[in-house]
Amino acid sequence: MSATPQCDWDPEAYHRFRGLRLRPALDLLAQVPPLPAGAAVDLGCGSGAVGPALAQRFPGRLLHGVDRSPAMLEEAEATGAYQRLEQADISEWTAEAPVALIFSNAALNWVPGHAELLPRLAGMLAPGGVLAVQSPRQQEAPSHRLLREISGALYPHLFDWSAWRDDVEELAEYDRILSGLGELSLWETTYAQLLPPDGRAHPVRRFTESTAGRRVLDRLAGPETESFLSGYDAELEAHYPRRPDGSVLFPFRRSFFVLRVPEA
Repeated sequence: MSATPQCDWDPEAYHRFRGLRLRPALDLLAQVPPLPAGAAVDLGCGSGAVGPALAQRFPGRLLHGVDRSPAMLEEAEATGAYQRLEQADISEWTAEAPVALIFSNAALNWVPGHAELLPRLAGMLAPGGVLAVQSPRQQEAPSHRLLREISGALYPHLFDWSAWRDDVEELAEYDRILSGLGELSLWETTYAQLLPPDGRAHPVRRFTESTAGRRVLDRLAGPETESFLSGYDAELEAHYPRRPDGSVLFPFRRSFFVLRVPEA
C-alpha cells in the first residue's frame, strides 16, 4: 500500500495546530549556519508557514518553494514570501542550478529511500551550501501505531501493514549516509505538546487526522470512517488521558540534521 496520501492536503485542517507544527521548523532554522550565494529552497513547503521566517533570516535571497499539493502551494503563494513556487514530487525534484540551502520541515517523512535521496539533494548544493531537515519520529508512539493496528484489524482487505516501515531512519543511519559528505550535526527532540480541549474528538486525533491519519482516512468512507474513528478515539483516551480542563499532553518526537558541504 502507498504510504503517501492520495488526496490533496487540506490547509485548514493542517493549520489547526499551526504553532505546534511551526516550532520545530524555527528550531531547525536557528541552527542553519551562514550561507554562500545562491537560492534557498523550502522543499515540501506546504502552506508556506516557514516562508516568512526563511525570508527574514535570509533577506534579499531568492526563496523557492516546492510542494506536490496545489492547495498548499496556493496558500504558500498568499504569504508573499516566495519568489518562485513549483509543483513537484520531492523524490523527483532536481534543482536547475546549485543552491545555497535546501530546507525541509516535516516533508521527507513522506518520501522513501533516504539513503539515495539525501546524497542526491546534497549534490545540488553550492560549495559551502546547507541541507537542513526535520522529520517526525512518532511512528511507534500510540498516536501513530494505533492508526495501523486499528485499521488493519477492522479492514484487513484495505490495509496490510506487514511490510510497512518508517521512512525516517535512526540518527546512526543518517550519520552513516551523510557524515562523509560534509560537516554534520544530528539531534532529536521530544516536544511536550499541550493540545486544547475538543468536544467532538480526542485532541490527539485532531492533531493526526490532517497528517499521519490520512494514510488511513483517505481510503475510508461513510460508516467505515465512523467505525475507525470511534475505535481510534477510544484507544487514544486510554493512552493520552485528558486533563481536568479537557486538554491533553501529547509528547511528540522529532529528528533533525544540518549538513554543510565543503567549500570549494
